[in-house]
Amino acid sequence: DNWAFLYAQRLALKQELPLHVCFCLVPRFLEATIRHYRFMLRGLQEVAEECAELNISFHLLLGYAKDVLPTFVTEHGVGGLVTDFSPLRLPRQWVEDVRERLPEDVPFAQVDAHNIVPCWVASPKQEYSARTIRGKIHAQLPEFLTEFPPVVRHPHPPSCPAEPIDWEACYSSLQVDHTVKEVEWATPGTAAGMAVLKSFTAERLKSFSTHRNDPNKAALSNLSPWLHFGQVSTQRAILEVQKHRRNYKDSVDAFVEEAVVRRELAENFCYYNENYDSVQGAYDWAQTTLKLHAKDKRPYLYSLQELEQGITHDPLWNAAQLQMVQEGKMHGFLRMYWAKKILEWTRSPEEALQFAIYLNNRYELDGRDPNGYVGKLQGCLWSICGIHDQGWAERPIFGKIRYMNYAGCKRKFDVDRFERRYAPT
Repeated sequence: DNWAFLYAQRLALKQELPLHVCFCLVPRFLEATIRHYRFMLRGLQEVAEECAELNISFHLLLGYAKDVLPTFVTEHGVGGLVTDFSPLRLPRQWVEDVRERLPEDVPFAQVDAHNIVPCWVASPKQEYSARTIRGKIHAQLPEFLTEFPPVVRHPHPPSCPAEPIDWEACYSSLQVDHTVKEVEWATPGTAAGMAVLKSFTAERLKSFSTHRNDPNKAALSNLSPWLHFGQVSTQRAILEVQKHRRNYKDSVDAFVEEAVVRRELAENFCYYNENYDSVQGAYDWAQTTLKLHAKDKRPYLYSLQELEQGITHDPLWNAAQLQMVQEGKMHGFLRMYWAKKILEWTRSPEEALQFAIYLNNRYELDGRDPNGYVGKLQGCLWSICGIHDQGWAERPIFGKIRYMNYAGCKRKFDVDRFERRYAPT
């Protein structure tokens, strides 16, 4: 279920050549910890096994792509290179670095297998809101939201087999924090991710439209870790969910809105706005209103360490933080409350955004993702700086950016029940 993979095989079949799959394992990536790397690597072990069954060579290269991939291309006589897409700064730099170092006679193609409608096709500019991109996305879904053709057993074997992968050496090469442990509820890999998708359509989809904002209800897909690491395709998820539209129209439409429109809006923002992780990336009105209230007195001030440990005065915020630390996933509705309180309890919007991104990227299995920066509900910049969110009454600290409080949450769901669930032992 990967259009870059499928395109690469199509090129190889046309030229009657072997097909190689390479993954370049970098020793560190933003705030990723062993929690994230183990999830990714265990999924890659499944990919390696599937490739072997398909007569496709899988290579795990240790190091940055610019240092290891051009050498691999030259040594193996590779005739063409295909890569996937991410709108984030570092992966885009990796692509550019490889392009500069490839032999001139080796063509290099990039396929957006991350989105359903490719990011640069969906819109040629930064979109202001879901309202402005929604029509563009839906107009192009008939062309792009199609069933995947199968990857076939490759008929052209490589002249020499891929070297066996020393997975323990892969772990030893990492320079990441080992104190953030793996989570028990999420098993890595496509097989496990597809099982979660199946359970969502069978058990939770019917409640998605009515209960997705209630942290105590089992209504979410819980697919974000597998979607983030490419172990389940968003397109596959939508194709499966849409099979149930006759019975659960409202839920299916709501899921498509969040998993396609809102998700691709976040991708669009990160692609066209280089300051997606900075207050400077916010719209002028948001920067202005935050600056006007930058010196407002904060009711509480917490350090990063206090926030990380979940020891604030607010038991709901603490519970949300501890859910993220323990499970690698915070309920989507609470992510917005969580981020807005960080704005309220830190010295400046800049510090608030820095803390929120650090915590999100360090603990969330789907951290370091466009949705974590500017996605609806879940995005740090969206929540703190009011991206796609304007027109609220002026108030201290927040200015015209939407405010959330404990009492408002109590009106929406059983806060006490959630707090008890994640209370410190």
